Amino acid sequence: MDKFLTGQTALVTGAGRRIGREIALALAGAGANIVAHYRHSAEEAGDLQARLAERGVASWLVQADFEKAEEGESLLERAFRSSGSLDILINCASVFSPGRLGNIRYDDLTRHMQINAWAPFVLMRDFARLSGRGKIVNLLDTRVAGYDMSHVAYILSKHVLLVLTKMAALEYAPRISVNGIAPGLILPPPGEDDAYLDRLSRTVPLKRRGHPVDIAGAVLYLLRSDFITGEVLYIDGGRHLMEYGHGPHTDI
Repeated sequence: MDKFLTGQTALVTGAGRRIGREIALALAGAGANIVAHYRHSAEEAGDLQARLAERGVASWLVQADFEKAEEGESLLERAFRSSGSLDILINCASVFSPGRLGNIRYDDLTRHMQINAWAPFVLMRDFARLSGRGKIVNLLDTRVAGYDMSHVAYILSKHVLLVLTKMAALEYAPRISVNGIAPGLILPPPGEDDAYLDRLSRTVPLKRRGHPVDIAGAVLYLLRSDFITGEVLYIDGGRHLMEYGHGPHTDI
């Protein structure tokens, strides 16, 4: 495997599980040392660290609950102290809860904004201050091409992160590039299984679901390039080209 990230260190938020875990393993496969953030999944994070050691890279675990502002706002500095340097920031941690316009509460909105938008913003700002150069990738959602009537607080927070991605790309150029990745049907939401994705695959132009490895590959592509910033890669089989105006899957 091409070890083009050898000697670099990446902070991956939400690295203990799901897409964050796949990204951390892919970066390690490319030679990067990993600072793996987790919230509650200490056991999964420990297992990830063992897998990273098998790949011959250094790793550190850092815990933070982004619902507690002080924990999120100290994460970058703690990660920097642990590893000694940071070259890459991957903002993957997220919360995804249902709620329509008629029933979301103020607390629902502020919780999603705190975790999905404010925490990544603070990490980007601190990364620019402490590292001064490098690359940032933010995980968005294919539904930022429109909106999602079933997850109002969630999609609003992802729209904010989308705008922050583009603003940060301008603010921190030329020494830092900032890009986004918008996944589509990759993993089932909590409480669902793969049958959920198989059923919805017909709503995708390519007529199939994706996998976490597809997202990890897109991250590696952005990290390899030195001439991309302020862009969003839709890794969704073309689903963003269709209308999301009435919810996540209008033709179920």
